[in-house]
Amino acid sequence: TTTIKDQRHDYDNAITAARPPPAFLVGTALSFAPSSLHHNRRHAAQIKSIAITTKSTTTVVLSAGGFEWEDPTSEQADPGVDNPFKNPDLLKPDDDDSVEDDEEASLKVDPARLLSPRLRGCNLYLIGMMGSGKSAVGDALARRMGTYNFLDTDVILERATGMSIPQIFEDEGEAAFRDVEAQVLDSVHAHVRCVISTGGGLPMRNQNWSKLQSGLVVFLNVEPGVIMKRIEGTDRPLLQTENPLETLTNLLEERMEKYEQADVTVEVSADMDLQMTADKCIRALHDFIDENPPAWKEAKEKALEDGLDW
Repeated sequence: TTTIKDQRHDYDNAITAARPPPAFLVGTALSFAPSSLHHNRRHAAQIKSIAITTKSTTTVVLSAGGFEWEDPTSEQADPGVDNPFKNPDLLKPDDDDSVEDDEEASLKVDPARLLSPRLRGCNLYLIGMMGSGKSAVGDALARRMGTYNFLDTDVILERATGMSIPQIFEDEGEAAFRDVEAQVLDSVHAHVRCVISTGGGLPMRNQNWSKLQSGLVVFLNVEPGVIMKRIEGTDRPLLQTENPLETLTNLLEERMEKYEQADVTVEVSADMDLQMTADKCIRALHDFIDENPPAWKEAKEKALEDGLDW
């Protein structure tokens, strides 16, 4: 007769037999969390400023359904920045010689600068296949936004382990790589005001996908043929096959169901350079924010339409 003790013994043996992540990789990613001393000082100053402002401001506490709540129409809740592409005041005059045909060039300010306050600290996560340009586009976005930092999970992972990604795949296997990749995401997703480039397979784990949902997810969709031209001659571990293009195409098909769940999808064609891709991402993000306003903002607009005093 099998006893509970015997069942427990069999369970313990099964757990022991399971191959754990390599010892030298476990926990290492946590010690390589992005350096944020400068950001923390700035953030602390902002908190202090807000605290001082709050003390000198009379807060109107309203009652709603038996609960007390504060009207979220303060500058902290609503910075009052609108979509620059839909704001006539931000367009250059017609007689300006610097005006070009494209819409981005006809704005007085870089729309990326106005994206940061509209995001209110929300992280941007770039997902997509290897070679889709996540790192380059992410860095360009962060630089143009001004107040956001750029992080690359692959770079952090290599620093944490002291090994290159191809070396980890060769020595420890893909499963070990995915475990450390998840650790890296754990270490970075708690930070704010970041543009984060992720590994191509990172979104496939549900635990990783749930963390990406704490920010806005941008999928860079690039055709496999375009990607192969970009990464030709590199040592991508998953493409060390007889037919790399076919392997890449199959990988994309497997991951597409998850990729398509991104908040924003940006189609990247072969004739688009880095600047054009970044511009398209910025425009898509501004439009997404317009199409998905906070619930309180929708309630306020409806109240005003109904002639109610908000």
